[in-house]
Amino acid sequence: MNVDKKNLVRLYLLFIPIAYISYLFHEFGHWIIGEILGNDMIYSLNFVWPRNGHYLNESHNLYVSIGGPAFTILLAVASLLILEKYSTMYAYPVLFFQFVLRFFSLVFGGFSKQDEARISSIMGLGTYTVGIIVLIILLLIVIRASYKLKIDLKYNGYFFSISILCQLMVIATYKITGL
Repeated sequence: MNVDKKNLVRLYLLFIPIAYISYLFHEFGHWIIGEILGNDMIYSLNFVWPRNGHYLNESHNLYVSIGGPAFTILLAVASLLILEKYSTMYAYPVLFFQFVLRFFSLVFGGFSKQDEARISSIMGLGTYTVGIIVLIILLLIVIRASYKLKIDLKYNGYFFSISILCQLMVIATYKITGL
């Protein structure tokens, strides 16, 4: 990877707004599906729920659950397409963070509490199936982008560390403010 220190610092700093935007976009996926299905949804930085405490139809739980991971994958794919077309390094943090967002949540956030586990359970696919599929899709996107930009494991390790720090900032913001 041929990036000078000034641009590398810019990339690292980009992860801060990307983390917040990624959380909001993930939750927006849940919210928009719930609203499309006719539920009056409440939207926050790290959680979306029906205002009256339950969905209009039990099947909405599955569709609303799918919305978040689907929007996360959509954001990663859109970033990859931009990266492929323009070879821009600045799209990389966006797609990279999507992998870390789901990885961190699934590994450290209590797997059974995550969207992918709920989707797997509702669909009768076993506890880890959807989570593994989502992580593989996001990892393949990261691998493709890394190859395209010639980003090695060392720099991906730095990006992973920065992503974890930014993820913890978002979680702290949510816990402190309740937004």
